[in-house]
Amino acid sequence: MNELTGAWQAVTYGGPMVYPLLALGVLALAIVIDRAVAYGRCLRLPGALMELAETYGFAWDELERRIAALGPHNAYGRFFQTIADNRNKPVWWVESRAGDEAGAIEKVLNRGLWILETVVTAAPLLGLLGTITGMMQAFRIIGSSTLVAPTQVTSGVAQALIATALGLLIAILALFGFNFFARTQAQALDRMERLGSRLIDHIRLDQENGRAESALAPLAIAREAVR
Repeated sequence: MNELTGAWQAVTYGGPMVYPLLALGVLALAIVIDRAVAYGRCLRLPGALMELAETYGFAWDELERRIAALGPHNAYGRFFQTIADNRNKPVWWVESRAGDEAGAIEKVLNRGLWILETVVTAAPLLGLLGTITGMMQAFRIIGSSTLVAPTQVTSGVAQALIATALGLLIAILALFGFNFFARTQAQALDRMERLGSRLIDHIRLDQENGRAESALAPLAIAREAVR
């Protein structure tokens, strides 16, 4: 408890800029936790489902059964279900609906990341502002006509250094979080694009086979009539 009290006193010694910096730090931490939970829930892709989508000639009933097991909030489930629901329509229609769904998923995954990006920029600037105010206090004491105590000068310098260090620390943590989530999102969208192409190829194959069967049906009827 004494260590926490001492750490808090050391941080608050950085001057008034410490409080907005701490607010940014708490906000960034909340966004990181929220995105970590959301990504863990939305971007879960079982290996069996990915293998099934990569399989030539898979059964749509089996795919829909595995999609249903993912739950309504899973991003891959939403994307695959959109393709499966429109598989009897023209391919251009399926691609359009899949693209719209991918865009909606990207918006969900992007939610809150702009705050992390803002913290990355704002925290060092606030730290720099704290540095300037601390150094101004030190110079004001040095320039006064009264007797200058060394502790008064070092107080302003310490305030400047604490604000700078805290701003950089918060910006670094927010930057790591932003880059991690941005990379995870890009990998997930690339995987959706690849697996979506496999499903659409399967739809093309089904439609070509259906047209071939329709073309052969009159010949089969004619042969039966001859017999």
